[in-house]
Amino acid sequence: MRNVETLLGGEWVTTGDWIDVHDPADLRAPVARIPALSAKDVTRAYDHAERGFAVWKRTSPFERARVLTEAARLLRERLGTVAADVTAENGKTLAEARGEAGKAADFLDYYAALSRQGYGTLLHDARPDTRTHTQREPIGVILVVSPWNDPLITPARKLAPLLATGNAAVFKPATDTPLSGLHLARALHDAGLPAGVLNVVTGRTREIEEALLDDPRITGITFTGSNEVGNTIRRRLADRNVRFQGELGGKNASVVLKDADLPSAARTIVAAAFGQAGQRCTATSRVIVERPVHEEFTRLLVAEVETLRLGPGSDPSTTLCPLAGPRQRDQVLADLERAVGEGARVLTGGGADTEGDRAHGCWVRPTVLGDVTPDMAVWRDEVFGPVLAVRAVEDFAQAVEAVNDSVYGLAAAVFTRDIGAAHRFVDEAECGQIAVNHPTPGWDVHLPFGGFHDSGTGYKEQGDEVLRFSTRVKTVAVHFGA
Repeated sequence: MRNVETLLGGEWVTTGDWIDVHDPADLRAPVARIPALSAKDVTRAYDHAERGFAVWKRTSPFERARVLTEAARLLRERLGTVAADVTAENGKTLAEARGEAGKAADFLDYYAALSRQGYGTLLHDARPDTRTHTQREPIGVILVVSPWNDPLITPARKLAPLLATGNAAVFKPATDTPLSGLHLARALHDAGLPAGVLNVVTGRTREIEEALLDDPRITGITFTGSNEVGNTIRRRLADRNVRFQGELGGKNASVVLKDADLPSAARTIVAAAFGQAGQRCTATSRVIVERPVHEEFTRLLVAEVETLRLGPGSDPSTTLCPLAGPRQRDQVLADLERAVGEGARVLTGGGADTEGDRAHGCWVRPTVLGDVTPDMAVWRDEVFGPVLAVRAVEDFAQAVEAVNDSVYGLAAAVFTRDIGAAHRFVDEAECGQIAVNHPTPGWDVHLPFGGFHDSGTGYKEQGDEVLRFSTRVKTVAVHFGA
């Protein structure tokens, strides 16, 4: 086990009070320790960020781009070490962890390039001898709160655009998975990011929540996590002029129409549902199948799921990793128990896997549920794990109705050979991300990302859409006549 420092004001620091970080494949011994910062430390982080912002907002966008580009290079150079820590603290496979590290570097590269682009627009003005334009400016100090399921790519998705546009950040990684985000911070620090522009707060949320959320210098909060926590933050900000960007829950559906390529759809949906053990906000958790092909497709789906190999993420042969922690494992098991109690039928999997050394980890078998009805909790509530619920419908109209019968609206997919049905689905599905013959996850760095309804807020992530969150617009009119 090693002690890992955190970044405050350009210095790597410890506090003497530690939090253990565990590998969910085997909880018996911690893999690392991180500092447990106090409320006073959090206030210091905002002090540093305030000073860092004063420097960074006046830094040339070309220098900002240089720092982000160099940080991307360092992440790729250290990819093996970084991926090993992602796997060690989160449990995902090494292949998934390496992909996450590479994509984090892509975010840095993309926003480095974007920072070189125009930052305003020349506008016509009705007044004579007047030249009018808009210009975008950074908004200030932004709090970044990231989740445990994508502990490196989510911070990169959030930090890259706000740093590229000249903001400073206080970054709170998930307590269970802090090592990944600290790798990102170290790459930025080593690339030459000025002191105080990025500060990483590691600690027990319950002990530092007030200092973290209530500092008057916060101009924006970007959060990925549960609706419960997101709504708590939103209410806390109700009477303050603080922007809130939330990427929240999902209950993503994939529709299989009767003309679909069924074997291809089954393979694609299994990858979408069980990658990272289903612990992705865009993972498919509901499958809606036209009745004429329901029986055949379900057979193909179950057969595909039964090829998955449960094992530790560090084993190259593993295709299904453990859940990220005991709380997550226990919640998924409780969701499964409730589903069966309400009448769902387990078609494959179900329950925990406690054989041998797995007794010491967070293992849930990949599960497909049949006989699911729309009133069941497993159909309506987010189950953040390797659980897939299947339901038959009569036709396209019922399929779309089933997709939209949800408080969420993050991602949906349709599998069909009918181009007309595909376009109708795009128009009628109430989700922010729509895929046709593709999985519900897998949205690249330049593609705007975010959901509708209870899945998110008005500010999207990724692409140039995120600039609406991290910048403000100033309109300038210059009279140049006599």
